[in-house]
Amino acid sequence: MISKKINPVKFATLIGLSVIVLYFIAYGSLSGDNSLPENDGTIVKNTLINPVETNVSLRDSIVGFGTKLLGKPYVAGCCSKNGFDCSGFVFYVFQHYKIQVPRSSSQFGNFGKEIPIESVKKGDILVFLSPTRNNIGHVGIVTNPKGKESDFIHASSGSEMKVIITSLKKEGYTRRFVKAVDVLSD
Repeated sequence: MISKKINPVKFATLIGLSVIVLYFIAYGSLSGDNSLPENDGTIVKNTLINPVETNVSLRDSIVGFGTKLLGKPYVAGCCSKNGFDCSGFVFYVFQHYKIQVPRSSSQFGNFGKEIPIESVKKGDILVFLSPTRNNIGHVGIVTNPKGKESDFIHASSGSEMKVIITSLKKEGYTRRFVKAVDVLSD
């Protein structure tokens, strides 16, 4: 058997050229104009992904942001992602969207555009009397508008002691309901 010695320079050149050719073939750079059409899409590995049209309303965004806080503890006088009182929760959620609402539940008595309960939409605010006094003392945000059976998210100081979703048809809230307020007016 005859043994030939391989020239290391020729071998390295051959390997190097092969890698370069394979690179251009793989990425299509040898075949002329490979630019993708201009648009607002995203390019992932030379594949154009067109953006999906989403029509998420501000109301849906407010409710979505609020529901991310479900389970956060009730903390009297608090307004941070670590804990909330009822008005602190409403204030925090609306502040995230740079919408001014009162920080204290008692200030909701003369705040916003009052609307009939049958007309509530997601993101409207429900105002309640305090469970212990005949003054406004609780607020929440409508998550599922169904008139007098609407669901709302709020920081509960009841037995749950956390951010929860409750139905307005629950007796304790039906009895204490004062008004619905629209602060988004769309």
